[in-house]
Amino acid sequence: MFLETVRLALRSVRRNVLRSFLTLLGIVIGVAAVIAMITIGSGTTEKVKNDISKLGSNLLVVRAARPDRSGSTSFTPRQLDDKDVAGLVKGLDNVNAVSAASQKTVRVVYGAENVAAEVTGTDTEYFVARDWDVAEGRLFTESEVRGGTNVCVIGETVRQQFFGAGDPDGLSIRVNRMSCKVIGVLQTKGFSGFGQDQDNVVMMPLLTYQRRIAGDRDIDTIYVAARDGVSTSLVQQNIETIMRETRRIAPDGEDNFSVRDMTQIADAMTSATTTMTGMLGAVAGVSLLVGGIGIMNIMLVSVTERTREIGIRLAIGAHEKHILIQFLVEATVLSLLGGLIGIALGLGLAGAAAYSLSIPFAPSIAIILLAVGFSALIGMVFGFFPALRGARLNPIDALRHE
Repeated sequence: MFLETVRLALRSVRRNVLRSFLTLLGIVIGVAAVIAMITIGSGTTEKVKNDISKLGSNLLVVRAARPDRSGSTSFTPRQLDDKDVAGLVKGLDNVNAVSAASQKTVRVVYGAENVAAEVTGTDTEYFVARDWDVAEGRLFTESEVRGGTNVCVIGETVRQQFFGAGDPDGLSIRVNRMSCKVIGVLQTKGFSGFGQDQDNVVMMPLLTYQRRIAGDRDIDTIYVAARDGVSTSLVQQNIETIMRETRRIAPDGEDNFSVRDMTQIADAMTSATTTMTGMLGAVAGVSLLVGGIGIMNIMLVSVTERTREIGIRLAIGAHEKHILIQFLVEATVLSLLGGLIGIALGLGLAGAAAYSLSIPFAPSIAIILLAVGFSALIGMVFGFFPALRGARLNPIDALRHE
């Protein structure tokens, strides 16, 4: 009997193709919107995670604090220096690397080509802290760092600008007014989440940079990479304690440096994108309710149109539950069909958006199954009242209906 009821429901859906399509259109739009929004949001979250991970794992960044815009501050501004680095190297446990670095954007020239690139002076620990290795050639050695040798490692963007796909090993480029021998090409990192090309870089020993580019011994940044499994919050507290001792800051004095935990920043950004995804999905889900109301309206019209058919079925022995099941099945079939079409449409829109926005395509099986189940539930819930109304018709009144 149930299979026969399903067959009759499907035949009724096929009999009014245009009306059935218009009925399920609301469900299609609702499911497609939910799937597309959540998939795009998940892809954005993955991109944020990937961008943060490119900065280095378990990374903490120490910088000199700056006065606020008004110029008022309770501490004396002071650049980072070798003593700060030495204090951290000596005092920190459970870290993989402590590296000093200074950066400046300068003009880099090779032959008739030139490009404005970020030049970084650092040491070999920098590449451990940033989880960055060479794709070709080698990194500079400890002796080259200590001696301030004129050698450099370039990013892929600089290599493409000057040498194309060629091997630049052993060739010299001019950085500012200094000739620098290229000894390697770094692995590609791509663009950061802030739109910065991380491959448009030239790396050289810190002493070389200080002598030939900056003209001073200041250090812009100290990178600290905590070991796996070690709490970055604990490492941050240790850094702050050591820095205050090294800089002789009074117990009640304000820090003249800052420590940023990239893990906390990553978690905050991920939480923000996840919350935004949930909000967009909830807004899109409202259209599912609108689609459900549309199904209820059409089913009420269908009950009115088929009053005489219902009366005949009741008169020849059909029970109320058979009428109820028939109309419930019709509403559920419409919703399920709309849900399946909506899933296909939503995934297509999400795929197109992921391609155009250069974010990962990250569909969720759980969300897809939830969308199918929710669309079926919408059909059953909003189809129940029209089905109940049809099942409770008086057979005599139904047969008299014109």
